[in-house]
Amino acid sequence: MPRILILDCKQEISSFNPLPSQYANFAILRGPEMLEHRGRNTEVAGALAVFEARPDIAVIPTIAARAGSAGILSAEGWQRLSEEILAAVAARADEADAVYASLHGAMGAVGELDPEGHLLTEIRRMIGPDKPMVMSLDLHGICTARMLAQTDGQAIYHTYPHVDFADTGRRAAELLLRVMGGARPVTARVWIPALVRGDELVTRTGCYGDLIRECQRIEREGTALAAGIIIGNPFTDVPELGCQVLVTTDGDPATAEAEAARIAAEFWPLRHRMQGKLIGLTRAIAQARTMKGPVIFTDAADATSSGATGDSNAILRALQKADYPGRVLAPIVDAPAAAAAHAAGVGATIRVGLGGSIDPARFPPMPVEARVKLLSDGRARLETMGTPIDAGPSAVLTFGRFTVVVLSRSVSLFDRALYWSNGCNPRDFDLIVVKSPHCEGHMFDAWAEKTFNIDAPGATSANLESLGHTICPRPMYPLDEGVEFAPRPVLFWR
Repeated sequence: MPRILILDCKQEISSFNPLPSQYANFAILRGPEMLEHRGRNTEVAGALAVFEARPDIAVIPTIAARAGSAGILSAEGWQRLSEEILAAVAARADEADAVYASLHGAMGAVGELDPEGHLLTEIRRMIGPDKPMVMSLDLHGICTARMLAQTDGQAIYHTYPHVDFADTGRRAAELLLRVMGGARPVTARVWIPALVRGDELVTRTGCYGDLIRECQRIEREGTALAAGIIIGNPFTDVPELGCQVLVTTDGDPATAEAEAARIAAEFWPLRHRMQGKLIGLTRAIAQARTMKGPVIFTDAADATSSGATGDSNAILRALQKADYPGRVLAPIVDAPAAAAAHAAGVGATIRVGLGGSIDPARFPPMPVEARVKLLSDGRARLETMGTPIDAGPSAVLTFGRFTVVVLSRSVSLFDRALYWSNGCNPRDFDLIVVKSPHCEGHMFDAWAEKTFNIDAPGATSANLESLGHTICPRPMYPLDEGVEFAPRPVLFWR
């Protein structure tokens, strides 16, 4: 009975977040605990559904380590995490006939800017050159040459906002079974010197989605075993940052090269459209106060799901200064303010400096006198994936027309989970701050009069030229003028 070893390691970082993440940021499931993913919308769950439907396949669960997006992982954190992951794999590697690695792609650690590549290299050394290994990746990952050299193929998310976590795991599992059955995968990679952001990346409506559907077509027609377009995370400043097209065929390098080059050539002219369209705070507030509402203020520059600090008070400060007349709901990461609220208790009035607890250089604390409306443990379950999140001791503070959900720890804010779990229904407000570049349409956009993409400071600003990249390849669009591109496929096979 063939035995498939599975592991999971995921974190997305912003190199421009001044607070390093640590080992403690990771929630870790060991061995059979990984089977808790069954039935969830995760890659591991999707793969398990495929493997466990086969009575002739046995699964070896080893370790799943997941952390919310944050700053670069400390050297100490990476050493401990990587040693634990590799020890868990090494303990069962001799039993395995194949490996499925569920990864993100946009990790980064002090002293190791390609953590996934390191893990895959060490796992390949353990299992030898002949056992198949397939990985899955977020389309915001950075797929390095080192990663491709160790693996036999990959499955990449096909949706943004992401909803196909389990489906990606399913595709990875089915690809691995095909390789175990005799397929001879060869992957063509075309790297594109572009960083992209903005509404055209929404796959349901944007031009990026049109190209993703080409990848899906050649997969479904059988031209390719796997195909996808990775757009990277423009905030993960690493040596192979950029966009790339990956096409894997069954023993047909010419087709892999031709399809990857064709799709990359179609991608390049669209790079201008794939940029953030931002509006200044002053204008957005002026327009919002004339609308019946509700309206959404998207603070993508402080998107915790992309690696930002979450402690920006820029929008709150501007709304207060402008004396915006509507009811405002916003989240903020501020552990000292949450602690003060818990110490004072529900109903108390406290004076705190709100925001800037992590990145005061960008966000000077905002003095407020607020009433403690509600206290919570900060635990919730993501609306999208069904996985648990823990924002630590949390509080709802009210002052003037503002209701602010104050969190102790940065967690993903790409849905309504933390609002709901803290007793706040976004529909009860006139202006809602969302710290995510995009959410599923029904969550906010479908019932809002207008969504404003705010031009604000932050570690994940869509104003990419403002961030200060120092490591990624140059020239790079839009960081540099006159960037040229011609598709040059590079082949990887084992």
